Amino acid sequence: MKAKELARRMRDTQGPCVVDVRSRQEFRSGHIPGAIHLPFWKVLLSRKTLPQDKNHRLVVTCEHGPRAQLAHAQLRLAGYLKLELLDGHMAGWRRIGLPVKKR
Repeated sequence: MKAKELARRMRDTQGPCVVDVRSRQEFRSGHIPGAIHLPFWKVLLSRKTLPQDKNHRLVVTCEHGPRAQLAHAQLRLAGYLKLELLDGHMAGWRRIGLPVKKR
């Protein structure tokens, strides 16, 4: 999914759930507003922060892509049906000037 399209869809009441699989430090340094933090290595261990509805659209992102691809595969195996990767990931999101939230 393109970053600008994601930003537009997130304003909808039934927008996708953004899953940020970067480290805690990376997430705190700046993430997509409203994103759920779930480090990629925890995807197999605990998914309680994710929507229970396996048909809810999830957009998975990391900094550049590899961790998001691993998490995407793990979520698919866990039964999530509507999965997408964010084009350009967080690096691309920031590059085009979309908002980030810092903790």
